[in-house]
Amino acid sequence: MSGTTVDSVDAAAVTRGQRRRAVFASTVGTSIEWYDFFLYGTAAALVFPDLFFPDQSKFAGILLSYGTQFVGFAARPIGAAIFGHFGDRIGRKATLIATLLLMGVGTFLIGCLPTYASIGVLAPVLLVLLRVVQGLGVGGEWGGSVLLAMEWGSRKRRGLMASFPQMGVPMGLLLATAAVKLMEAWTGDSFLTWGWRVPFLLSAVLVVIGLYVRLRVLESPEFAAVRKQETVVKMPVLEVIRTQPREILTSALVRLSEQAPFYLFITFVLTYGVEKVGLEKGDLLNYTLVAAALGLVSVPLFGYLSDFIGRRLMYGIGIVGTALFAFPYYGLLDTGKSGFVLLAIVASLIFHDMQYGPQAALIAERFGTNVRYSGAGLGYQLASVIAGGPAPLIAAKILEETGSSTWISWYIVGCCAVAMIALVSMPHRREMPEEEKVIDLDDVAARRVVVSSNR
Repeated sequence: MSGTTVDSVDAAAVTRGQRRRAVFASTVGTSIEWYDFFLYGTAAALVFPDLFFPDQSKFAGILLSYGTQFVGFAARPIGAAIFGHFGDRIGRKATLIATLLLMGVGTFLIGCLPTYASIGVLAPVLLVLLRVVQGLGVGGEWGGSVLLAMEWGSRKRRGLMASFPQMGVPMGLLLATAAVKLMEAWTGDSFLTWGWRVPFLLSAVLVVIGLYVRLRVLESPEFAAVRKQETVVKMPVLEVIRTQPREILTSALVRLSEQAPFYLFITFVLTYGVEKVGLEKGDLLNYTLVAAALGLVSVPLFGYLSDFIGRRLMYGIGIVGTALFAFPYYGLLDTGKSGFVLLAIVASLIFHDMQYGPQAALIAERFGTNVRYSGAGLGYQLASVIAGGPAPLIAAKILEETGSSTWISWYIVGCCAVAMIALVSMPHRREMPEEEKVIDLDDVAARRVVVSSNR
C-alpha cells in the first residue's frame, strides 16, 4: 500500500482530536471560572452595598463592596503559587479539575449566604472568606488552562491556541451579565430579596458540565515529555522565582494597561454610569453584553495576528490604543447618550482585547515547560494585586473626592506608561534546553506520512 499507513493516519487523527478537545475543555473551563468571578464583580457594584453594608453611606458601601472584591484579587497570586506547584509537579489536567471545583463551590455558597439583615457583621465576613476561595480557584485556573491548549497546539500557532482559553473572559462576562440582567427582569422588586442568588447557584450546573469536558482530555504532550525525561522540578515555584524574577515581574507589570482599565470598563462603569451620569443600569448591562459578545471574535483574532506580526507589536498597539482612549472614553460616557455610551464600552474592550488575545502566549513563552505553570501563573496573577484589584477602589475614591473622571483617565494613562516600559524590558523568549524540547505534533504526523509513503 503506497501512501499513508493506518498507524500514521490514526496518530494524526488522535492528535487533531485531542487538540480540539484540549482547546474546548480549556475554553469551557475558563468561561465557567470567569463567569463566577465576574458575577461577583457585577453584584459588588449593584447588590452587595445594600445587602452586606447597609449601615454605610452610599459611597462608603460601594468602597467596602469593592474592598471585598479586592480580597479575591489578592488571593489570586497565592492560588497561582499553590496550583502552579502541583501543575508543574503532577500535571495540568488534575490541577485544573481541582481549581474548577474550588471556584464552583465558593460561588455556589455565596448564593446561599445570609445577608447583614439576618446575621449582622458575620455576613460580610463570610462573603470575604468565600471571595478568597474564588480568588484561589481563579488564580490557579489561568495558567493550567492556557498551557493545556498551548502545549497541545502547533508551535507556529501558539498565539492563536493560547488565545482560546482567553475567550473565557468575554464568555464569562457575557454569561454573568446576562444572568444578572435576566434575573433582574424576571424577579423585579424581588431581585434584591432572592433573585440575585440564582446566578450564583447556577454555578453548580456549569461546574458539572466543565468537569465532564475536562475529564476527557489527556495530559499535555509537553508536560508528559518532561515527566518521561524525569526533568520535573521538585519545587517549581521557588525555582522560577530564583532563576527568572525579571520574567515574573515584567509579566505582572505589562498587564497594568490591560487589567486595571478592564475592571474600570466592566465593573466601575456600572457605578460611574448610574451614580455620576444618571444612566440606567439595565442599559449599561446591555452595552456590556454587546462588547462581551464582540470579544468572542476579537480575542482569538488578535491572538492569531500575533502569530504573524509578533506578540510585542500586537500588545504594544493595544497599550497605545488604551492610553489614547482614556479621555475620550469618559467623554463619551458623560454625554449620557445611548449611542455614544455604547461606542465607549465597545471600543474600550476592543483595545483591551488587542492585549488580552496575545497575552497568554506572550507570558507563557517566557518560561520553560517544567516551571511554566508556576512562572506564567505568578506573573499573570501578581497583576491582580497592583492592577485589577485596586482599580475600582482607586477610581471610586477619585470620583468621590473630585466628582470628575479626569484623574481616572490619567490613572489609565499612567498604567499604560508602566506597561509599555515593562513590555520593552521583558526578556526575549527563553529557548528550552535540548532535553526539554518536544517535536511538534504536526511534524510527527507529517514525518510518519513521508516515511510510510517511501517504503
